[in-house]
Amino acid sequence: MSGERKKMLGAGLLVGALGVLLVVLGNPKNMGVCVVCFLRDIGGALGLHRAAIVQNLRMEVPGFILGSFLAAVLFGEFKSRGGSNPILRFFMGAMVSITALVFLGCPLRMVLRLAAGDLNAVVGLIGFACGIAVGIYFLKRGFTLGRSYPQHKVAGAVGPAFAIFLVVLAVAAPAFIFRSGSGPGSMAAPLLYSLGAGLLIGAVAQRTRLCMVGGIRDMIMFKDSHLLLGFIAIFVVALIGNLLAGSFNLGFADQPVAHTNHFYNFLGMLATGLGAALLGGCPLRQLILAGEGDSDAMVTVMGLIVGAATAHNFGLAASPAGVPVNGQIANWVILALFVLIGFTAHETRKTTATKSKK
Repeated sequence: MSGERKKMLGAGLLVGALGVLLVVLGNPKNMGVCVVCFLRDIGGALGLHRAAIVQNLRMEVPGFILGSFLAAVLFGEFKSRGGSNPILRFFMGAMVSITALVFLGCPLRMVLRLAAGDLNAVVGLIGFACGIAVGIYFLKRGFTLGRSYPQHKVAGAVGPAFAIFLVVLAVAAPAFIFRSGSGPGSMAAPLLYSLGAGLLIGAVAQRTRLCMVGGIRDMIMFKDSHLLLGFIAIFVVALIGNLLAGSFNLGFADQPVAHTNHFYNFLGMLATGLGAALLGGCPLRQLILAGEGDSDAMVTVMGLIVGAATAHNFGLAASPAGVPVNGQIANWVILALFVLIGFTAHETRKTTATKSKK
């Protein structure tokens, strides 16, 4: 096994172990780490939505950004860049959040749910892979959001600055910050543990480019399992951890923060996979890129937060009771929009040739 593959394996083992440990320390069951859920909770804590059971300044998120930032600075990889269609990225990020909340989890939580025995995640995984496969079709026919360009260091510092701002708010605990008194938002590992776990995950994800979208994409396109190896490791170690902790519950029914509507578990993750493939990375990858100085990724993160808040403000998010009609309609509309974007946001060979002549 090559050195890079060993690093990826190590990263997966660490993330899987921390995903189980954070639940033991207080995070909701099967939600040791969920980027979209945590961004939703942060949006609620900041008052962007009023769903009282999902409001919390989750410290894992600023940890991801700051861990990536520190690793990027240490290894000379922090580079301020952006300008690759930021407004479209914002809205695409928002749509990815909405469809992920139809499934009730991001790709990372999907793997952690599966490792805890939640078979609904198998349905989601199939949908997710199908969505990425559709995204690959668009990539092969020339889809692009445009290139990014070097920017002033201030632009690249927005992500780390936002992360520090969240940490300060969590420590200061001002009265205007909302915090759930019950439900998933009230369950959290202690601040220092959450932040520490986030820093570790952020650092290793930055060094290894850990991304489930990239893993499935590379496996389909190039038969390269390097990135996918990390998520296989996450699954294996989380499965072992859940078995040891007595948290493994095999089946579809009675799973924590999940529903059994198989059609929308599939369709929600299909749209999420397609949107993330077009954006160039899953929600975790967007946070890591934001820590490296990528302002386009930070715009996408802001979109993810707004989309998650919108899902709760307009009754789009699923719950253990199922997927509301509004959420079902939103999922179809977003899927259609992603397909439209896939067909229209590209450069044809003719256009490229014309530009070359000029």
